[in-house]
Amino acid sequence: MNKTKNTLLLLLTAFIWGVAFVAQSVGMDYVGPLTFNASRFVIGAVFLIPCIAFLDALKKKDSAVSGDLSAASENLPPAEPKDRKTLLIGGLCCGIAIAVASTLQQYGISMTTVGKAGFITALYIVIVPILGIFLKKKPRLIIWLSVVLALAGLYFLCMTDSLSFSKGDTMVLLCALAFSIHILIIDYFSPKVDGVRMSCIQFFIAGILCGVPAFVLEQPRLSSLAAAWAPILYAGILSCGVAYTLQIVAQKNYDPTIASLILSLESVFSVLAGWVILHQSLSPREIFGCVLVFIAIILVQLPERKKA
Repeated sequence: MNKTKNTLLLLLTAFIWGVAFVAQSVGMDYVGPLTFNASRFVIGAVFLIPCIAFLDALKKKDSAVSGDLSAASENLPPAEPKDRKTLLIGGLCCGIAIAVASTLQQYGISMTTVGKAGFITALYIVIVPILGIFLKKKPRLIIWLSVVLALAGLYFLCMTDSLSFSKGDTMVLLCALAFSIHILIIDYFSPKVDGVRMSCIQFFIAGILCGVPAFVLEQPRLSSLAAAWAPILYAGILSCGVAYTLQIVAQKNYDPTIASLILSLESVFSVLAGWVILHQSLSPREIFGCVLVFIAIILVQLPERKKA
């Protein structure tokens, strides 16, 4: 029963993130990319504050019911200066990475379709194991097959008759690279710190990093922010706050390979959302590219066969 519930929560997370591409696209009809990101990150960080208190209360309750008082004390916020320093460093590094990635994504979305942006962004699932080479992690053969398929799909999805990337496609591809770095940073720090707390810190850092240049370059107005309230709240509360919290809760005692595969459906939901809400259509050539990219994403998630 718990596995079914966790699967549904992960599907909901992928759906929220997929539809968020529409919110990001619509939001920029009223505000600039930096202003949109700064607003959503600050809202997401503020939303996570009561979530942290709620999750702490659940952990204490579970520990009390099981009679494991030592576990209850372990789930409290880090008290040691060393732990707090690790949490702050992790939040700072994640905040910088997600600010860069999201800014590239916002500018890219303004120049390409929601569906294409969703699929190109999903390439981070292929890029991550490639970057692992520099961390002395040897990729499996199936990883290289996935890379070839993903590159072929990217060609059909993004290349024009002039055989060149559009500026928007290039920015979203760079965004996928930045998200890959973000994932590797999380992979390093998450075993050492509380994930939701680190997420809250990263959103505050990202909000500041996007907010300062937004005031200089875009000079946001309250009237524009008010006009974009719906997409900003969706991206802030649902995409940043709710979806991240759902991911943390749902992945507890869940197969990470299956979880990653379910979350990669975000790219499919982005295409469907762009089609239903924004009436954005893809050509048969672009649809074929999407299929190849998604096959690559699925292949890279397949578990490694255990040796006898």
